[in-house]
Order: sequence, then structure tokens, then C-alpha cells
Amino acid sequence: MGIDTLVVGGLETNCYILKNNGESIIIDPGAEADKIILAVSDLKVDMILATHRHYDHIDALNEIKTHTKAPSAIHTDDWVDGFDIKLRDGQTIPFGTALIRVIHTPGHTPGGCCFLLEDTLFSGDTLFPGGPGNTSFSGGNEKAIYRSIREKLMILPDRTRVYPGHGPATTIGAERGLY
Repeated sequence: MGIDTLVVGGLETNCYILKNNGESIIIDPGAEADKIILAVSDLKVDMILATHRHYDHIDALNEIKTHTKAPSAIHTDDWVDGFDIKLRDGQTIPFGTALIRVIHTPGHTPGGCCFLLEDTLFSGDTLFPGGPGNTSFSGGNEKAIYRSIREKLMILPDRTRVYPGHGPATTIGAERGLY
């Protein structure tokens, strides 16, 4: 499996391109559609996933969808027009020879979610190196984000790599002491 990280937009959102056995998935096409389209120009994009509904994670969605013809998915509690599939907690998404598990982690937004692929977690704005995501936006909930992290993410093995919505990667083990 391969993971390419594109940093896009003024808020420097991490857009991830996952590749596995000829399939590819885009996570969080936040901005700079041309940059993302160029990065997937030799790939068949099978799906576009959004960790949550904030503009810096979905602003390039419609342009990417038009170019790739791939369906897009977001958790039902963060539903906005432009998406095709409503995700739910525990759902699995086939991806090449693997499965991506949807983990609903409310707190940053009501429908925030993380995507677990083997020992790799794409945490959106739920978990960052050194702390949780911001909960001061409309729909944010500090108690909920801490509960999501403790009950749903800190149960993962220490070796689990965490790719957040902004900034550098970390591991569950490196973050465990904070929760």
C-alpha cells in the first residue's frame, strides 16, 4: 500500500492519496483541485472520503468528483450536499486487498470520523500530535472529542500510525499518555 500526502490550501490541510493493488482513494480534498488531479492523473480513483464537513477538507470535492467520476462519502451526521454516500460507525469500505473501517469520532464536528486501514489511522481533525482537534467551532464538543479519542482511538495498538488533517504524523503510542 502507498500513501501520498499533499498539503493543500491556506490552512495547510493534508490530502491523502491511498494506493492499493491498482485502486486509489482520496481522503480530504480540501483545496487546490488542480494539484490533486495532477497527483492522481495516472490512477483510477475509486472513492473520495471526507473526515468531516469543514471547508478546508472538502472545498475541492466537486471539481475532483467531476474529473475522477468517483463517488464521495462522509458520515451521516456531517452530511452536506455534494456527497453520494452516508457513512456510519463501524462500516467497512473495500479497498484493494484490504478494508477501511469507519470510526465515528464526534467532537470536532458531530459527524467527524477517522479511517483505519490496517495499522494506519487517518484522523482528520480529531487527533493531532500533542492534542485533540479544535472544538470551538459550531457543532464542536470538547467532552465528546476526548471521549472519542479515549474510547475509540486509544484502544488501538501503540504502533498504529496516525495521519492527521494538518501537520506531521504521529503514533497512538506517542499520544497515549495525553489521554
